[in-house]
Amino acid sequence: MANPIYDESTIRSLDWKEHIRTRPGMYIGKLGDGSSNDDGIYILLKEVVDNGIDEFIMGHGKTIEIRVSDHKVTVRDYGRGIPLGKVVDCVSKINTGGKYDTAAFQKSVGLNGVGTKAVNALSEVFLVQSVRDGKMKEVEYARGEILENHDIQKTTIRNGTRVMFKPDPKIFKNYHFLSEYVENQIWNYVYLNAGLTINFNGEKFYSKNGLKDLLERKTDVEKIHYPVLHLNGDDIEMAFTHGDQYGEEYYSFVNGQHTTQGGTHLAAFREAIVKTVREFYKKDFDASDVRASIIGAISIRIQNPVFESQTKTRLGSTEMGPKGPTVRIFINEFIKRELDNYLHKNPDAAESLLKRIMQSERERKDMAGIKKLANQRAKKANLHNKKLRDCKVHLNDEKADEEKRLNSTIFITEGDSASGSITKARDVQTQAVFSLRGKPLNSFGMKKKIVYENEEFNLLQHALNIEGGLENLRYNHVVISTDADVDGMHIRLLILTFFLQFFPDLVKNGHVYILETPLFRVRNKKDTLYCYSSTEKDAAIKELGGNPEITRFKGLGEISPGEFGLFIGDSIRLEPVIVSRKISIKELLTYYMGKNTADRQGFIIDNLRIEEDVLEEVIG
Repeated sequence: MANPIYDESTIRSLDWKEHIRTRPGMYIGKLGDGSSNDDGIYILLKEVVDNGIDEFIMGHGKTIEIRVSDHKVTVRDYGRGIPLGKVVDCVSKINTGGKYDTAAFQKSVGLNGVGTKAVNALSEVFLVQSVRDGKMKEVEYARGEILENHDIQKTTIRNGTRVMFKPDPKIFKNYHFLSEYVENQIWNYVYLNAGLTINFNGEKFYSKNGLKDLLERKTDVEKIHYPVLHLNGDDIEMAFTHGDQYGEEYYSFVNGQHTTQGGTHLAAFREAIVKTVREFYKKDFDASDVRASIIGAISIRIQNPVFESQTKTRLGSTEMGPKGPTVRIFINEFIKRELDNYLHKNPDAAESLLKRIMQSERERKDMAGIKKLANQRAKKANLHNKKLRDCKVHLNDEKADEEKRLNSTIFITEGDSASGSITKARDVQTQAVFSLRGKPLNSFGMKKKIVYENEEFNLLQHALNIEGGLENLRYNHVVISTDADVDGMHIRLLILTFFLQFFPDLVKNGHVYILETPLFRVRNKKDTLYCYSSTEKDAAIKELGGNPEITRFKGLGEISPGEFGLFIGDSIRLEPVIVSRKISIKELLTYYMGKNTADRQGFIIDNLRIEEDVLEEVIG
């Protein structure tokens, strides 16, 4: 094999837009198609909105308007507008921004000078319009290249900045915006910025009570043990309560950035609550008893935050600022002072909290023996877990490539044939397979000890690494992969019941999906088309003409590994599992997995469809 040439001709220097388009993962994490809440298109939206938020924080503009239609996004703020002579620089020159030397912006997230430049480079159309004091500047781009650089004009339009962009379909394949994800982003903005109004597609979003509103929206207020405890201070806001769900559920933010993977501030928050509670009650509670069933939120503002990745999902900073205390000391001192005062002033809440802790202690002790044996069994199995075909890169691998970490996926399959096809077709770097032996146990209404008593559930829990919460979750995508028939649907429900009942935060944080695979293959001698519905099949028959061969896939095991690779690669179709805030998880599970109620029977009858296998006769 000849040695590759290495001389001046092999050295390339990429301009700003080429670099972003060549390595988009460095700037926005992973690409995706919009089915995951951390897909790139939502990062693009966030980068644009963040600039309007910074203007609001500085006291300029109380309203932001966002419109998302098809593949086009428009964001309009009513701040000061970009200085007209610097519009081009701000959206197309790396490391250009107004926040580097401004003390007021020291507690901003967007300090890297990349945000809108990345949006510009990764959009097939990008338009920026700035209005300042009766004058307007507008520039149009295509994939980072200037199309039209309009002269400054006079205008009567209000001050502010308007950005319109269309993500580039060459980079974001088959993408679509899910309104649920966009709405969650917007809710977080208004919770963290009291007084801000965001109009999204004609609907107003506003919060008066910040993180208190967030938790009340995320919980069933009738099921919590005491009213949401809400505390505010300089550069810190926190809220928490206890419910009846299993596990811990947290929402953490730094300078307005939703840190979905936590970090130093969340670790300090969890530690400080336990420490303060122990001191208040003068009892050495087990930390897990204090935090069991907690639903909490914390937001802090720090100078020049350091994140562990470009997507800013995990805080790495240990200091509040160059001259400030550590993050740990700052949060501990605030919570020790304010939470202790609150509990002294609110004896009813203090009594309810104590009762919940004592209940958790009893439940833990009841499970101790079972848990110990199960973990010993799981530890042995992990040495050679036949159910798990693992991948090489995991979400909690801090030193691994960011894009690979975010693409880490585990497929939960049923039966050897399906798991065999996926195992042979998967990307061993980022895709793992966990094989169920058959229909899992219906865990509805059972106590948490079943997670340990049932070997399959216990091994799944250990494979995901979620026993102690989501901080060390090993896979970003947990994908339920079953046949698209009655049995497959039943298995989906049983797995979802397990997750929703014992690990609801796994679902609530957008990690659980359903794998969509084609129902039909339509092909002739030249082309092969895969169809996910009867409508797509009919269109494929029409497109190919003649008398194409039609194959119906009755199960995942019938799809060859070579074909399966097409369905779990770049064109993978995932349906996210999203739980509506309008219905409680308990009510949801009771409806689907409880006793056969008249309501459910009526729903089944009304929606029952019988599909017959008929011989397709196509006239050419």
